[in-house]
Order: sequence, then structure tokens, then C-alpha cells
Amino acid sequence: MGVLRTKSVEQSIADTDEPEFRLKKSLTALDLTVFGIGVVIGAGIFTLTGRAAHEVAGPAIVISFVVAAIACTLAALCYAEFASTVPVSGSAYTFSYSSLGELFAWIIGWDLILEMFLGASVVAQGWSAYLGTLFEQLGMPIPAEIGYGGTVDLMAILLVLVLGGLMTFGIKESLRVNMVLVAVKLFIVLFVIVAGLLFVNPANWSPFVPAPAPRDTATGLSQPLLQFFSGIEPTAFGVGGIFAGAALVFFAYIGFDVVATTAEETRNPQRDLPIGIIASLVICTLLYCAVALVVTGMVPYQDLDPAAALANAFAFHGATWMATLISAGAVAGLTTVVLTLLIGATRIIFAMSRDALLPVRLAKVHPRFRTPWIISILVTIIVAVVAGFTPIGLLEEMVNIGTLSAFVLVSIGVIVLRRKRPDLHRSFRVPLNPWLPGLSAAICVYLMLNLTVETWLRFLVWLVIGFVIYFAYSHRHSRIGQPGYEEFALPHVVSHHHDDGDRGGDADPRADRP
Repeated sequence: MGVLRTKSVEQSIADTDEPEFRLKKSLTALDLTVFGIGVVIGAGIFTLTGRAAHEVAGPAIVISFVVAAIACTLAALCYAEFASTVPVSGSAYTFSYSSLGELFAWIIGWDLILEMFLGASVVAQGWSAYLGTLFEQLGMPIPAEIGYGGTVDLMAILLVLVLGGLMTFGIKESLRVNMVLVAVKLFIVLFVIVAGLLFVNPANWSPFVPAPAPRDTATGLSQPLLQFFSGIEPTAFGVGGIFAGAALVFFAYIGFDVVATTAEETRNPQRDLPIGIIASLVICTLLYCAVALVVTGMVPYQDLDPAAALANAFAFHGATWMATLISAGAVAGLTTVVLTLLIGATRIIFAMSRDALLPVRLAKVHPRFRTPWIISILVTIIVAVVAGFTPIGLLEEMVNIGTLSAFVLVSIGVIVLRRKRPDLHRSFRVPLNPWLPGLSAAICVYLMLNLTVETWLRFLVWLVIGFVIYFAYSHRHSRIGQPGYEEFALPHVVSHHHDDGDRGGDADPRADRP
């Protein structure tokens, strides 16, 4: 069997019923929506808004957020169709396995591991930075050696260890904590919006779309790949600035895809997953646009501080106490992002281990907690070490390229699976197929081309390491390549299941064959 062998949707769902690999089904549409908001709204709302307005878009950054949301919505629709059709852990990895084949699935799984490991580590360090600022404002500074940028970032390590323990003891317990922290974060964001309205001067919104201007550009390996090949110099402001701003703030939305990794732990995945993915995206878009309007109305875009625009916008008006509140909101906000990325990483590795592309013993589920406890502990230790001892600033773009490559393959996978398996029951369908999924893939490729040459080179090195592991180990050990695996799946094949032990949906047409 070749590297493009596929794992049928029926087989993927049948595997979830094996006792040693069965996860606890406890999540609802509300859990998934909160989960999505928890990972999407992070430091971006406190920092990225002001940076993009100051450097490239001006007040028109609000339009940039809408453009980026449309691009994300296209990818989200593709995720929603797949997640409701293949309600199995693993997100884009599992979807690619059923449509594009094993090698593509491995590549995307490998990319998602990169995205979530680095993402959790980067955000844990960001959390440590905000915690240091908060404690300083409260008059209790953290010693420099064990804080952000110190010899050991002990605060980041402690955060990852606590959240890793929580994640190991149960998904529902993790999401209860997540729900409380998301509520705190949303309260502070809404408070900032309402309080900020008191300081808004409508004159700061004029001109809403500033005149185009040349933009400071990078050279060599730090320039975008598109600029490297085309020689086109990017401009700031004007219509071009709106799209440049959209490329920048697009990354404030990244994370909704992690919702799909919990498909197997959702009570009614066919209904709840599309709701969770799309609702979290809509809520985040409204909040981002409101924050962008307030911050550009409070301070002229030329005077915004790119590093901490929201806190400094209040300081600009003498309300320095708000900076303390914003730091507290960022600490709560980033906690939920780290927790969600840790859960996402464990579910991706769990799916790959269950398929034996990674050692299958890793995928054992704890008999009491019903969580993949071995993987949870490994992920926690690796992320804690990376967050505590590595200067990760240079690797942040790696998170973005891993995510975008997943978006591209999921968008293409929707088109392929519609053609290969038109008979599958789909609770949610992307409208205007293949045009919308095709447009989603094209936009994501364009955004990838806007990442630096350096990021692409590092990404290629990561892919080469992945190919070596795949051909040396994974291809030979893959479960669907073993004799008798197909026969195992067929007797209890189904299309969908709902609650613990309840099976619903249409039976596989192949199951009745002689």
C-alpha cells in the first residue's frame, strides 16, 4: 500500500469505540464556543490592534478585522463540515487522512504538533511577561532571574505544569476552569470597550482610510517570501494598508481550529461542532472590531504605542489604573490560550498514536479519568522546558505557518472528500462547493507567502525531519497497513454516534455486503 492510502471515515469512527482508546463524551455546544473564544482572544486584542493601526491601516483597521474574519470564516466552514462528518480527535490530521491520504495526514499532523507546542510555549512566556507587569503595578515585583526574560522563566514553567495537571485529570474539569477565566477575560474586554467610549474623540477617525505611504521594509531573510520573489515593495495605509492589516490581524483569529480536536469528546458532534466553531469566530470578530474602533477613537493612530496600545491609550488620558486592569485581563486571557493549546496538542498526538504513526502505547486512555494521560504528561514536560529555557521570540511565525498549511489542506480536503464520498451523511455542508473551499485555500496560501523567508526555511527543515520519521517508522507501523485491519473495522461500522454508548446516523453501506 502506498503513502497516499486513505483511512475511511467509517474506520476512523469505529476506532473511537475501542475500550482502551475511548474518550469521555461530555462537551456541549456552549463548552466548545467558550473553548474557541478562550484560545482565539489572547494577547492579540491587547497589543496587535494598536500595532496594525499605527503601522499599516489607521482607523481602517476595523475593516482589516472584517476582511480577516471573512478569510477565517471560509476556513472555519471547511472545518465545520469535516468535524461534523468525521467526529474524531485529530482535527485537520484526521480530515486529511480520510480525504488526501496518509502522507498528507502525517505532514499536517506534524505541522499541528509544531503549531501547538510552540504556540503554548510562546503564549506561556507572554503570560509570564504580563504577570510580571501586573505584580509590578501592585508593588510586588517578581525577581528578574525567575521572571520573563530571566535565566529560567519559572513563572511560565509553573503555569504549564498546573494546566498540564488539570488537563490530565479531565477535559470537563479543564473546561470548567476555562469557562471561569473566559468569563473574566470577556468582562474586562467589555469593560475596556465601555470605559474607552468615554474618551473617544470622533475627529481621530478622520481620515478613516489614510492616504497611502511607503512602508519600512525588511531585507534579506527577514523579508516576506512574496517580496523576495516579486520585488514588490509593500505600502502602508490606503486600500493596500487595509489588506496588509488583514494579513497582520489574521493571526489574532488563529485557534478556532483547536475546537475541532475535541470532536471525539463532544456529546452531539454533528450539531455542536459547527455551532462551536462558527459562534466563537463571530463573537471574537465583534469584540475585535469594537476594540479597534475604541482604541483608534481614543488616540490618533499616529500616536498609538505599537507595543501596548490599549493600556497606553488609557494612560494617554490619565486613567493609569486601567493599565493594571488590562494586565489582569491579559493574565486571565493567556491562561485559557495555553490550556487550550495543550489540550489540542495532546489530542493531535493521541490520534496519530492510535493510528500507530507514532508509538501506539502513547494513546492509552486513563481508566478513571478517560484522558490520554501518558501523552498529556509528555506534552506538559516538553512545553514547560521549552517555555522556561528557550528564547522563543524568533519562532513565533512558525506557529502561523503551521496553522495556515493546515487550513490549506482542510479546504482542499473538503473538495476531495465530496467527490470521493458523495454518499457520506454530512450534518453541515460548506455552501458553493468547490468555490468557497478553493477560495479559502487560495487566501491561506497568499497569507503564507507574506511570512518571512527565514520562517519558510525553518518550516522546510521541520518538514524534512518529519519525512525522515515517517519513512523510517510511521509508514511501516501504520495501523491501516497491517493485515486484517480493514476486516476489524467493518463489522461495527457506523457513520455517527452521539452519547456514551449510543450510536446514531446511517450505517455504512459496505457493512451489508457479503
